[in-house]
Amino acid sequence: MTGEVAVLGAGMHPWGKWGRGFVEYGVVAARAALADAGVDWRDVGSIIGADTVRGGYPGYVAGATFAKALGWQGARVASVYAACASGAQAIGAARTQILAGLADVVLVVGADAAPKGFFRPAGGDRPDDPDWLRFRVLGATNPAYFGLWARRRMAVHGDTLEDFAQVKVKNAAAGALNANARYRKAVTAEEVAASAVVADPLRLLDICATSDGAAALVLSSMEFARRHGASDPVRIRAVSTITPRYPTTVLDLPDIATDSAAAVTPAEETFRASIARAAYEEAGIGPEDISLAEVYDLSTALELQWYEDLGLCAEGEGAKLLRDGATSAGGRVPVNTSGGLASFGEAVPAQAIAQVCELTWQLRGAAGARQVAGARVGVTANQGLFGHGSSVVAVR
Repeated sequence: MTGEVAVLGAGMHPWGKWGRGFVEYGVVAARAALADAGVDWRDVGSIIGADTVRGGYPGYVAGATFAKALGWQGARVASVYAACASGAQAIGAARTQILAGLADVVLVVGADAAPKGFFRPAGGDRPDDPDWLRFRVLGATNPAYFGLWARRRMAVHGDTLEDFAQVKVKNAAAGALNANARYRKAVTAEEVAASAVVADPLRLLDICATSDGAAALVLSSMEFARRHGASDPVRIRAVSTITPRYPTTVLDLPDIATDSAAAVTPAEETFRASIARAAYEEAGIGPEDISLAEVYDLSTALELQWYEDLGLCAEGEGAKLLRDGATSAGGRVPVNTSGGLASFGEAVPAQAIAQVCELTWQLRGAAGARQVAGARVGVTANQGLFGHGSSVVAVR
């Protein structure tokens, strides 16, 4: 397909709380991706940085920050900010440059040194900012939203606390096998149930942490890949970065209200479901073609929702899919073989890139003990604040 670009290299800095700056993490990931690709930094025609925006860094404009740290060499540069979808938008920008003929090789980097505890608003009054409003007016941190969504699933679909706990059990088992994960310890459903209640009904082990970490990819044109000796590389076939449709009738973060549907009929699908559908349509595939998925498990309940939004099962059947073992290792469509955010935590600019790193290693057959047998097609699902959709389809 003419829209494909090659993934020549993938690299990460292990995630945790390291107490250093995001630039250091990003450089480690970038050099690992370049080494994996066998590409010299001076051969990179463009660098796309997913922005880091907290902590008072004076050089948070990430594209130029990483270009300088790696050594000025005249490459094009761009920086992207889309909250948690920043990494996917950076991949989309890189793919666009390659397909437009502006660069043969593009380095995509995202890195963060996240604050301790739950994310909170920056200083100052911003009454036109819905993210500021939901913190200051409602006092609603991210886990408050996660808890509301979990309660909705329990009321509408009959999900249980045990279902939520089993998502953590599954992802922790995968993360225990991943050298880049922050948490590398299997947990039991009993341990999840015994952890502190944070936002009822969710416990501490139902909710992802905030982390330091980085991820990077080296993307290229298919022609460059062939010249470079990569005759059958992993390929990015679709990048969905769409926005919601009016009216939105499901409460979503960070908005604190929904639109009226009195005059305009809502779309047949939710925003999250439309993200995946757009990716499938661009890639020319359907959910039945998926070998594995990396999804945005900010909480255990939200992972179950993504099963349905990706079309892996019908609405309301996410918990059943989990109970049947379909999304576990060896199942029909393993989800979060990396360990997910449950095992990594959030390093916001890096996480959508990290998802594609995992797809790359899986599709190469290089994921070690986490390997999905015969993996040929992978999809990611992510979502940024303010209506930033994010889904990437990779194939081999």
